[in-house]
Amino acid sequence: MSYLNSLLLAVPTSLAIAFFVVLPVAGLAIGGLATWIILKKVSKKQSANKLDETSKRVEEMLKNAEAQSKQLRKEAILEAKEQEIKRRNEFDQEMKEKRAEQQRIESRLNKQEDALERKESELNKKSEVLDQQRDNLSRKLEEVAKKQEQVSRQHELMVAELEKVAQLTKDEAKKLLTEEILDETRHDCALQVRNLEQQAKDECDLNAKNIISLAIQRCAADHASESTVSVVPLPNDDMKARIIGREGRNIRAIENATGIELIIDDTPEVVILSGFDPVRREVARLTLERLIQDGRIHPARIEETVEKVTKELDQQIKAAGENAMFEVGIFGLHPELIKLIGRLKFRTSYGQNVYRHSIEVAQLAGLMAQELGLDVNFAKRAGLLHDIGKAVDHEQEGTHIQLGADIAKKYKENAMIVNAIMAHHGDVEPKTIEAVLVAAADAISGARPGARRETGSNYVKRLEKLEEISSSFAGVEKSYAIQAGREVRVIVKPDQVDDAKALFLAKDIAKKIESELDYPGQIKVNVIREFRSVEYAK
Repeated sequence: MSYLNSLLLAVPTSLAIAFFVVLPVAGLAIGGLATWIILKKVSKKQSANKLDETSKRVEEMLKNAEAQSKQLRKEAILEAKEQEIKRRNEFDQEMKEKRAEQQRIESRLNKQEDALERKESELNKKSEVLDQQRDNLSRKLEEVAKKQEQVSRQHELMVAELEKVAQLTKDEAKKLLTEEILDETRHDCALQVRNLEQQAKDECDLNAKNIISLAIQRCAADHASESTVSVVPLPNDDMKARIIGREGRNIRAIENATGIELIIDDTPEVVILSGFDPVRREVARLTLERLIQDGRIHPARIEETVEKVTKELDQQIKAAGENAMFEVGIFGLHPELIKLIGRLKFRTSYGQNVYRHSIEVAQLAGLMAQELGLDVNFAKRAGLLHDIGKAVDHEQEGTHIQLGADIAKKYKENAMIVNAIMAHHGDVEPKTIEAVLVAAADAISGARPGARRETGSNYVKRLEKLEEISSSFAGVEKSYAIQAGREVRVIVKPDQVDDAKALFLAKDIAKKIESELDYPGQIKVNVIREFRSVEYAK
């Protein structure tokens, strides 16, 4: 009983101990579990927030990328449209020029057709008149024929009587008489021509020399010499590679934009520009110098520089034309004529600058016209425009004389100015004294020593051709080209060529030289006939 009682007393005590021990442990476990659940929820919220921020950033990056792509697409479209507009404008400009050229050709053809129709109507009228005259003449010829028969019979009787008296046939007498008359007439004509020429030379030489020497003394002009190539110096040989560019794109861009060939060889620190158009060659030279100075050499920069240089050079050409007009002292020229005169600054002929040559010819012609009391302004105007055709002769077909006359007609120049342009090389007869003065001034400007030059091979060929032409005539023993080809001395055989024939021989040689040989200035033909009588005393 005591044991049972003690056991009963002990059971509540152990339960109490167990309650007080297990309950805190269970509380801690429950608290830990609650804390873990709370922390897990908090971490899920933070992860969700981070995902939201990341998604927002991704959306913003996508929006920015889409905006940038739209901007790039717009820029590409705008650039393509600009290129298309540029090409369309160039095509429209080219089509306008072709249409204008076609209209000019049609207008010229219409004018020619009208002229031909007028000529045809005039010919028809003349043919009617000629038919009437032919009928009248036929009737008169019949009458004359009858009378001619009567005269012929009487003439035959008279000739027969004369042959009996003279003891010569009709043909023999005619031949003998003709030869005597021709010899006497040729000799008399030669003497008269020589006397008249000598008299005219004696009277004109003094006045002409005074006028020309005075004009030359009063006209002082500077001269420049150029050729068909231009040389551009380089700072170093490495610049050649930059000018050529990757796979040659830079040099092709320069050649396409300027129309000038670039020659890059082993010559150190030099690039050679080759082309017949002096204005394009100057554009290429200035463009290359600016690109070298700037350092940025690529196709886009090349096109931009060429366009800028072309505009600046156009302004310089216009200014040069105005300066020439003011220097000579003439006014009222068409603006296009002024530009063409300025283009002559980049044109040379036999090494002589045509711009300075035209100014000098205008001044010489004006001074000589002033001394002779003629129209000074007319002479200056014709002298300044006499070589205007050389400004376009590399672009259009035809001689500079014909092109210059067409340009003068196009811009409403006086008909006498046109005649002076066409006559300054003797292609047509001059209609005014001023036109003769322009031709003389052109010869003076081109013939003075140092004004013009040519290569050694061309010089030798010209002298050989000159001697060959002079020696091709019968009776010539030997010919010599002297005075740098400005005079040829022809020695003739005295037993085959007399004094009268020597005079005509000089004129024939001069005409053949003019027709077969190209030369600056003029050439003097000097025919020498010498007879020597030799005898020996024994």
